[in-house]
Amino acid sequence: MRASSSYCTKREVPTVKPGRAASGALAEDRALDYLLAQGLVLVERNVRSRRGEIDLVMRDGATLVFVEVRQRSGTRFGGAAASIGPAKQARLWRAAQVFLLRHPSAPACRFDAVCIDGNRLQWLRHVLVR
Repeated sequence: MRASSSYCTKREVPTVKPGRAASGALAEDRALDYLLAQGLVLVERNVRSRRGEIDLVMRDGATLVFVEVRQRSGTRFGGAAASIGPAKQARLWRAAQVFLLRHPSAPACRFDAVCIDGNRLQWLRHVLVR
């Protein structure tokens, strides 16, 4: 059967945005590249436990750095840094405690965030203090 003349033979391919997981992985890759360029060393990536998840565990000299990577398309609703609320902070803290239980001689530690708003990347140090 032959297609009618009104049939469009040109296929339109819709623009597909990456899924949330793929977008998050790309943001983590970008943050990791940036931190490596700043002289930090990767210890572990995507540390998961029942208590929470830590995106990147890095070493900055003798200091162990737990890094949360946040990405937002813009700052309309407060931006990436504003999205690290009290509940997320508590999960980060608990996940870090679980990580440190596996390492009996824990070095000095700090919590940093790499916030990506659109194309702007910002590295915030010491975002959690307890």
